[in-house]
Amino acid sequence: MQIELLLENYINTLPDSTTKSAMLYSLTAGGKRIRPLLLYTVLKGYGIDPAIGNPFACALEMIHTYSLIHDDLPAMDNDDLRRGLPTCHKQFNEATAILAGDGLLTYAFEVAASSTESSETVVKCISILSKMAGPSGMVYGQQLDLEAENKYIDWEMLQRIHEHKTGCLLTAPLLMASTLAKHEEDIPAWKKIGFSLGLAFQIQDDILDIELTANEFGKSNSDQKNHKGTSVSILGIERAKEMMNNLYQSVIEQIKSLYGFDSAELLEYVYQIQKRRK
Repeated sequence: MQIELLLENYINTLPDSTTKSAMLYSLTAGGKRIRPLLLYTVLKGYGIDPAIGNPFACALEMIHTYSLIHDDLPAMDNDDLRRGLPTCHKQFNEATAILAGDGLLTYAFEVAASSTESSETVVKCISILSKMAGPSGMVYGQQLDLEAENKYIDWEMLQRIHEHKTGCLLTAPLLMASTLAKHEEDIPAWKKIGFSLGLAFQIQDDILDIELTANEFGKSNSDQKNHKGTSVSILGIERAKEMMNNLYQSVIEQIKSLYGFDSAELLEYVYQIQKRRK
């Protein structure tokens, strides 16, 4: 996959250090690359060469990986397994893992800024990425998630957590792609699609967390250990599955309703996500 080579090439331009090694270790540990693939697929649906999205696709994956490194730290979820391998702080050490996350987050914006698209378009895309990843987006969701440990939370609160912690970074590639394709009139629709997809995806994770072992799932089953409310614990597994499938169906219908967008490839990719077991 081209994204793999691009990511390695970006990291390999950095000066050698333990932090660089840790960045590369976590970035190339076999992630699903859902966010870059969403960006590329939406660009193709608009008839745009997906290669124009390369810097933004790599930036998205760097930010996603930084969030996983920090999420796994002892001060956060204290997980030992990620993508089927020891977490970054287990493979290296806690200080190096913090720096690796910091490095990926900061470098992501340098990479995004290297785009050769118009400066106006690049600034818009960086603004989207900043907002979705930052203190009103994913970081806010992470804070809500931490505050929910050892507390009873209702379904409304859990949706709020998932909307920010998971939904924001799944929505970002959709908004960036529509911006790159000069179809900003579709941004409100993509926001709805992205947040529905994010909630469906996280409910699916909650279900897989129950149904699979850590080795099968490829990451630690830490929510129960950390006494966190999940869609399964709040709704029950059957209701959670029904909610997940309804959300995926809503995503599909919303994508089909977009005017002037060739939805075939994106719909197929959504079906693949819905069928995933990792």
